[in-house]
Amino acid sequence: MNDFLLVFRRDYKTKEIQPSPEQLQAHLCRWREWVNDLRARDLLARPVQPWEAGGMVLQNDKSVTDGPYAEIKESIGGFIVIKAGSYEEAAEIAKGSPIFELGGTVEIRMAVV
Repeated sequence: MNDFLLVFRRDYKTKEIQPSPEQLQAHLCRWREWVNDLRARDLLARPVQPWEAGGMVLQNDKSVTDGPYAEIKESIGGFIVIKAGSYEEAAEIAKGSPIFELGGTVEIRMAVV
């Protein structure tokens, strides 16, 4: 088994497509269910924790801007590290992610050992 990083991104800026508070609560329940299922199947390689939608970006000239990325709409909402045998298996696991309900994407990267 290898460790795979799943990075969850979606548009957090376009007001018209943001979920209502009720929709967001239901969506977060589906996240908990999905993560609990991964945990029960022993597919989580690292602890899971939520992250703030905002943050900052340190540029290569050492300047700091509010982030995550002011020039794009899509930003990172969180990540997990899972155990899978291949990219294909990691992609199958990632397909269950609730991020797709809100038009998001999942970036998949394998750990270098």
